[in-house]
Amino acid sequence: MTSRTTDGPLRSRSRSSRRPRRLAMSALLSVGLCLGALTATGSAQAVDGTVVTSTQSGGRTVSFTFDDGPDPTHTPRLLEVLRRHGVKATFCLWGDHVRQYPHLVRQIAADGHRLCNHTMSHQDLGSWSQQQIRQNLEQTNALIRQAAPGAQITYFRAPYGSWGQSPQVAASMGMQPLGWRLAINDWQPPGTSELVRRITQGVTPGAVVLMHDGGGDRSQTVSAVDQTIPQLRSQGYTFDQPAVR
Repeated sequence: MTSRTTDGPLRSRSRSSRRPRRLAMSALLSVGLCLGALTATGSAQAVDGTVVTSTQSGGRTVSFTFDDGPDPTHTPRLLEVLRRHGVKATFCLWGDHVRQYPHLVRQIAADGHRLCNHTMSHQDLGSWSQQQIRQNLEQTNALIRQAAPGAQITYFRAPYGSWGQSPQVAASMGMQPLGWRLAINDWQPPGTSELVRRITQGVTPGAVVLMHDGGGDRSQTVSAVDQTIPQLRSQGYTFDQPAVR
């Protein structure tokens, strides 16, 4: 009697436990397939909320990034310089400027550069709620995608480096928060030769460099980039994109 009473419930538990296991496995498989499909189409991507400041490959590599464009004068000149030197960069786009110059966004994407969300109007997000940040970034992304359909928006950079809660929001939207290791302070143009000096003497292996192609007169920056690329290559540097975690 004792044996039957013990064996009965044990057998019942064994049979009933298989069904939840099978259902769980089926559910996990379905989720995995869905996530795989989304990632393949670029609609979803697992991204770490850490702000990256280094290149994808590390070592003696450097990544050039440009903020506050697109600009109708300086962005085309910069694109021509990068094209001539065979360098791919990252462009952190200001939403209002994207709305004004969508053809430049298409050219940036067509040239193989990576795109970065830099908010609609270069706002300080430090004290914003997550909902406010998300609305702003979604609006900026919508304009970028309207200008360059199918282009992937890989990164997000907070204006002024005032991150607040934006890294978590950007990561949840599939964008890698992008910082920098070297800022050459080109928003106050000190002369092309000084910008060249700041880049060549300030760069370290694996550094993300912050520069500007919009938001003011960036002619000195464009000229400095033109001169700096061959100098860095002569020092053994190669050009890479920022890391994605």
